[in-house]
Amino acid sequence: MDIVVSDLTKSFGTNRVLDKCNATFPEHETTCLMGPSGCGKTTLLNILMGLTCPDSGTVQGVPQLKSAVFQEDRLCENFNAVANVRLVCDKSVDDSLIIKHLEDIGLKDSLRQPVSELSGGMKRRVAIVRAILAESDILFLDEPFKGLDEETKRATMQYVRDNIKGRTVILVTHNIEEARVFAAQLVTMKGKDKSNDS
Repeated sequence: MDIVVSDLTKSFGTNRVLDKCNATFPEHETTCLMGPSGCGKTTLLNILMGLTCPDSGTVQGVPQLKSAVFQEDRLCENFNAVANVRLVCDKSVDDSLIIKHLEDIGLKDSLRQPVSELSGGMKRRVAIVRAILAESDILFLDEPFKGLDEETKRATMQYVRDNIKGRTVILVTHNIEEARVFAAQLVTMKGKDKSNDS
């Protein structure tokens, strides 16, 4: 089932972030959500994830099983990379699979140290592996490649592409090249002076 957003409105105090936003996110496909800073991309994502309630409007078709990469990494700083990913995995998932994924994304030499000791880009990749390996039907990715150098970014995007496995993906980005890599549908949100219809 496609995800259908109809006339979604959300304000924080006097700041109306979403104003009758309409969009469709096709099932089993990747959609890139683009638009200027402050236009409500993250707010829309949070509503789709069930973390924020809209003031009005409807959302239909969001799967029950969700995983996400937030703008903040949201890792357990005292745990190592393997333990951080293990937190979201089914018991049937073997540590060897987690290790393989972390190695695939370039973290072979950093598996067992606390993530507090990792660089920002390394933490980002741990968060990405965690979202990929969590059992889910939809992936929410909020600027997941931000802060990665070009070479690491290319390898990480390829890793995500290789491991989507037919899931619905909603990717927030400011970079049209990322949309091209994922052969994604575009949903463009407007600034506050214009309609958010997509």
